[in-house]
Amino acid sequence: MHIDGISAEIEVIRSHRKTMSAEIAADGRVVVRAPMRLANTEIVRFLTEKSAVIEKHVRKRLEENTRLAESRPFTAAEIRKMAELASEIIPSRTAYFAELMGVTYNRITIRNQKTRWGSCTTGGNLNFNCLLVMTPPEVLDSVVVHELCHILHHDHSKAFYADVYKVFPDYDRCDRWLKENGRLLIRRMTGE
Repeated sequence: MHIDGISAEIEVIRSHRKTMSAEIAADGRVVVRAPMRLANTEIVRFLTEKSAVIEKHVRKRLEENTRLAESRPFTAAEIRKMAELASEIIPSRTAYFAELMGVTYNRITIRNQKTRWGSCTTGGNLNFNCLLVMTPPEVLDSVVVHELCHILHHDHSKAFYADVYKVFPDYDRCDRWLKENGRLLIRRMTGE
């Protein structure tokens, strides 16, 4: 399928869903997920209306792929060093913000995760990605605050975000940094 204004290959996947969405695959293809019986004209109309936004994201993905090709994957030794550094930095930042917020937690684990920056179990155990030491300090802090807020709220409700912003008003900028740069860091670790 070809749509004016979109330079990428377009793949349509039909399934038993009610809505239509578009995503940019790792190789820059546009993958459209559509309901089984939706007319092709509706898909074309959707893509035409969203062509500027889609093309922007395609360019962004291709630029990211170029940056990845130009940067080498992290070595096992580098990943170990990051984990060691994270084991020094993250517990002290967590203790600082936990005291500020009046929350307690159990254990902190540092991992080299492929998809997450952090997580919090219902038992109050915190897990953090060792790659956080490769981010700006305020981005690392924003992830720490995010996970500590999960001790109070086990969801992403309005109350959860109200607590995040109360402690970390600049959260959105840091979250945006992770969305724009984090995938590259993870791909350098995983080689994928």
